[in-house]
Amino acid sequence: MAADDASRTGPNILIVGQSGRLQYEALIFAASLFANSPSTPRLYVAEPQPGPLWQGNPTMSGTVRTCLEALGAEILPFRNEHFGQSYPHGNKIEALAALPADEPFVFFDSDTLILDDLKRVPFDFDRPTASRRVEGTWPKIELYGPGYAAIWKSLYDRFGLDFDSSLDLSQPDEYWRRYLYFNAGVFHYRCPRVFGQRFLDYALAIRDDPPAELACQSLDPWLDQVALPLVIHSLGGGRDVLPEGLLDGEVSCHYRMLPLLYARESDRVVEVLEAVTAPQKIKKVLKTHDPIRRMIYQGRGHKVRALFDRDNLPRREQAIRNRIKREGFWMR
Repeated sequence: MAADDASRTGPNILIVGQSGRLQYEALIFAASLFANSPSTPRLYVAEPQPGPLWQGNPTMSGTVRTCLEALGAEILPFRNEHFGQSYPHGNKIEALAALPADEPFVFFDSDTLILDDLKRVPFDFDRPTASRRVEGTWPKIELYGPGYAAIWKSLYDRFGLDFDSSLDLSQPDEYWRRYLYFNAGVFHYRCPRVFGQRFLDYALAIRDDPPAELACQSLDPWLDQVALPLVIHSLGGGRDVLPEGLLDGEVSCHYRMLPLLYARESDRVVEVLEAVTAPQKIKKVLKTHDPIRRMIYQGRGHKVRALFDRDNLPRREQAIRNRIKREGFWMR
């Protein structure tokens, strides 16, 4: 069980939980959070509700919901007004409006493990930031199209933001790391309503009326990661707000998929995963999801792990995925 509310301090934590794989990832996240960061004040599991933007019912199963609440999580229903099934990544944007206003928050993607107490992270809630454990996934530069600078500057100009102050001048021109870009798997701010409204406004404007420079660029699934650096920059944040190596490092791990976790993450991450999923009340629920049952409880994850040298991993994630698939171990 989670610690008593009176003993907890710090920001509200938000993840998304819905039918399918995400609800089981949410349960693993909650188990790791309450095991390794027991002073966390509240974990909100945002749950999209049925509506015209979903085919079928996106809500979680009763068994997962009961287990989450037994751990100490609070289910936070919200309705999709703009994204829904056509762009489920938009849940992280729309769910922010359901959080209590004027209370600091940290959003995590559900496929994240908490490895240590979040108190170790010196959050500055007046200066937002996000994960810098990211590859140069967007934009994809076309041979005769605009380059990184022209594409990103068009977006900063669209929202009246200063482009030059966002640049990392230690990086070469037209190299993707010169431009502000994050993994949207974790971000924070002092007020979810302010952050969420800005995120929503920017994302909808980019989706519905993109600058001409984006004509050859895909926004699915990258829309959230395109809008996020603009939101962070507009609210006075940036790339160097937090020390490196804590989020998506020693304190949290955004593993993305269980095969990727076993392939590339540290022994500590595997130990935490297997420890927090071992209690019988959690195991009973998680085993109903076939990929989790096979990867964690039937040992397939360790077969994946044996394929790779963590000190000499392929540079690109796609190469890791391809190797796992060739061996017949990929599951999601």
